[in-house]
Amino acid sequence: MSTPTCTALAASEKFVHISHAEALRFVTEILRGNGVSADDAAVVAESLVDADLRGVDTHGANRIPSYMERVRKGVLDPKAQMQLTQITPVVGQLDAKNGFGSVAAMKAMDFCISAAQTFGISMCSVKHSNHFGMSAAYVLRACEAGMLSLVFTNSSPALPVFGGTEKLMGVSPIACGAPSSSGGTDPQNGCAPHFVLDMAPSIAARGKIYKAKRRGEKIPLDWALDAHGNATDDPAAALEGVMLPMGGPKGSALAIMMDIFSGVLSGSAFAGGVTNPYHPTKPADVGHFIMAIKPDLFVSADEFRQRMQTLYDRVTGSTRRPGVDRIFFPGEIEIVTAQKRRREGIPWVQAEIEGLNEEARKVGVKELVPIQ
Repeated sequence: MSTPTCTALAASEKFVHISHAEALRFVTEILRGNGVSADDAAVVAESLVDADLRGVDTHGANRIPSYMERVRKGVLDPKAQMQLTQITPVVGQLDAKNGFGSVAAMKAMDFCISAAQTFGISMCSVKHSNHFGMSAAYVLRACEAGMLSLVFTNSSPALPVFGGTEKLMGVSPIACGAPSSSGGTDPQNGCAPHFVLDMAPSIAARGKIYKAKRRGEKIPLDWALDAHGNATDDPAAALEGVMLPMGGPKGSALAIMMDIFSGVLSGSAFAGGVTNPYHPTKPADVGHFIMAIKPDLFVSADEFRQRMQTLYDRVTGSTRRPGVDRIFFPGEIEIVTAQKRRREGIPWVQAEIEGLNEEARKVGVKELVPIQ
């Protein structure tokens, strides 16, 4: 089923394709060149490049320039010594100490997985963090460990509450995952892939506006309003205005829920207090909420896997609307995209390549080498 897409302003713009291995090498070396430890650089690079691989280009390697600018301005600590406090056997709180959000979220998820393996369920609150990229990265970590999961975060103001006009809530994603018996890597063989939900409470993720601006594209008129409250297809004007919530009050309420669980509960910024990741003025103070659940708490592990397969079969095999060739399970399109991009490379426009290479030149790293 089709979804609204951006319209290219320059139809002649060609994509440059970068291999997965080359993108991973490049991002890792830039992080290391900016003082990030080898272990943390590996986590951040993998989360960003995996987003590109899965087609979530809004949360991929093109975040590197804004991340590195925050490091240079001293508002993101590349050497943060994060502190995990175990509140109860199944509850933890991680103080990210203004470090990378992806590192903090992965540490929190690993704590939850470990505790849930013993006690069945676990949760961790994260405070004083930063933008953590693609939420699906942490959901997939839990799926690979055989766990169900919930992953919440808050973010900088971009969305008005229903009935309001000012930027107040973030377009904070809600993510959920459930493991399959197949390992979730090849839906073509008829086995259910992992269920992976990762969505913003807005009509479109704000990162799609930034991507459209980078690529010289227009956006659909129902995504955002400009600073004067008018619908706009200009991404620059949209960034000066507000995003629109999906489903009106429903999207607005989901954004508030993300702020409660991620910001209010954790002790991090909330109610419009999170700093925009593209504005290197002060620490972001993002909060996250993460939970892991064993799938065999109420039915056996085998029965859970069988029931997930039945659900997959029923969903994907249901009667299709006219013009629909295939019904996908949540997370399945990203698997198909990743398979294609592993073969053909990750597509970036020249402006994106140049922005990334500028970061490489700043720290003496070899520039990106396209697939020939």
